[in-house]
Amino acid sequence: MYTLRIEHQVHDYAAWKSLFDADPADRRGSGVRRYRVSRSGPDGNRVHLDLDFDDAASADVLLGRLRPIWAGPGASVMVDPVVSVLEQVESVELG
Repeated sequence: MYTLRIEHQVHDYAAWKSLFDADPADRRGSGVRRYRVSRSGPDGNRVHLDLDFDDAASADVLLGRLRPIWAGPGASVMVDPVVSVLEQVESVELG
Protein backbone atom coordinates (compact mmCIF):
# COMPACT_ATOMS: atom_id res chain seq x y z
CA MET A 1 0.00 0.00 0.00
CA TYR A 2 1.09 3.54 -0.73
CA THR A 3 0.01 6.75 0.97
CA LEU A 4 0.00 10.23 -0.50
CA ARG A 5 0.54 12.42 2.56
CA ILE A 6 -0.31 16.10 2.20
CA GLU A 7 0.05 18.76 4.86
CA HIS A 8 -0.87 22.42 4.47
CA GLN A 9 -2.21 25.48 6.22
CA VAL A 10 -5.79 26.55 5.50
CA HIS A 11 -7.28 30.02 5.91
CA ASP A 12 -10.68 28.69 6.98
CA TYR A 13 -11.18 24.99 7.67
CA ALA A 14 -14.90 25.02 6.75
CA ALA A 15 -14.17 26.64 3.36
CA TRP A 16 -11.32 24.18 2.70
CA LYS A 17 -13.48 21.21 3.72
CA SER A 18 -16.25 22.31 1.38
CA LEU A 19 -13.81 22.32 -1.57
CA PHE A 20 -12.31 18.99 -0.44
CA ASP A 21 -15.77 17.40 -0.20
CA ALA A 22 -16.61 18.61 -3.72
CA ASP A 23 -13.78 16.26 -4.83
CA PRO A 24 -12.59 18.12 -7.95
CA ALA A 25 -9.73 15.60 -8.41
CA ASP A 26 -12.06 12.55 -8.33
CA ARG A 27 -10.41 10.62 -5.52
CA ARG A 28 -12.28 7.36 -6.17
CA GLY A 29 -11.61 7.55 -9.92
CA SER A 30 -7.94 8.23 -9.15
CA GLY A 31 -7.58 5.01 -7.18
CA VAL A 32 -7.90 6.27 -3.60
CA ARG A 33 -8.89 3.31 -1.40
CA ARG A 34 -9.40 5.32 1.81
CA TYR A 35 -8.37 8.64 3.26
CA ARG A 36 -7.94 10.30 6.63
CA VAL A 37 -8.23 14.01 7.42
CA SER A 38 -6.56 15.35 10.57
CA ARG A 39 -6.11 18.84 11.98
CA SER A 40 -3.48 20.40 14.20
CA GLY A 41 -2.37 23.75 15.52
CA PRO A 42 -3.93 26.07 18.03
CA ASP A 43 -6.73 27.06 15.63
CA GLY A 44 -7.08 23.68 13.88
CA ASN A 45 -6.10 25.25 10.56
CA ARG A 46 -3.18 22.93 9.82
CA VAL A 47 -4.60 20.05 7.77
CA HIS A 48 -3.00 16.63 7.29
CA LEU A 49 -4.31 14.23 4.65
CA ASP A 50 -3.39 10.59 4.15
CA LEU A 51 -4.78 9.11 0.93
CA ASP A 52 -4.16 5.36 0.47
CA PHE A 53 -3.53 3.64 -2.88
CA ASP A 54 -2.66 0.18 -4.14
CA ASP A 55 0.39 1.50 -6.03
CA ALA A 56 2.69 4.51 -6.21
CA ALA A 57 1.75 5.28 -9.81
CA SER A 58 -1.85 5.98 -8.79
CA ALA A 59 -0.66 8.32 -6.03
CA ASP A 60 1.43 10.18 -8.61
CA VAL A 61 -1.58 10.47 -10.95
CA LEU A 62 -3.71 12.04 -8.22
CA LEU A 63 -0.87 14.39 -7.30
CA GLY A 64 -0.75 15.51 -10.93
CA ARG A 65 -4.49 16.26 -10.77
CA LEU A 66 -4.13 18.15 -7.49
CA ARG A 67 -1.39 20.59 -8.51
CA PRO A 68 -3.58 22.64 -10.93
CA ILE A 69 -6.37 22.67 -8.33
CA TRP A 70 -3.94 23.99 -5.70
CA ALA A 71 -2.81 26.72 -8.11
CA GLY A 72 -6.41 27.58 -9.05
CA PRO A 73 -9.43 27.35 -6.73
CA GLY A 74 -7.42 25.75 -3.93
CA ALA A 75 -5.20 28.82 -3.61
CA SER A 76 -8.11 30.69 -2.03
CA VAL A 77 -8.40 28.21 0.86
CA MET A 78 -4.90 26.74 1.41
CA VAL A 79 -1.19 27.54 1.23
CA ASP A 80 2.13 25.74 0.87
CA PRO A 81 1.25 22.04 0.55
CA VAL A 82 4.01 19.65 1.60
CA VAL A 83 3.72 16.27 -0.13
CA SER A 84 5.23 12.81 0.37
CA VAL A 85 4.45 9.47 -1.25
CA LEU A 86 5.06 6.75 1.33
CA GLU A 87 5.30 2.98 0.93
CA GLN A 88 3.75 1.13 3.84
CA VAL A 89 6.15 -1.61 4.87
CA GLU A 90 4.46 -2.73 8.08
CA SER A 91 1.14 -2.24 9.83
CA VAL A 92 0.38 -3.75 13.23
CA GLU A 93 -2.84 -3.29 15.16
CA LEU A 94 -2.29 -3.64 18.88
CA GLY A 95 -5.77 -3.34 20.20
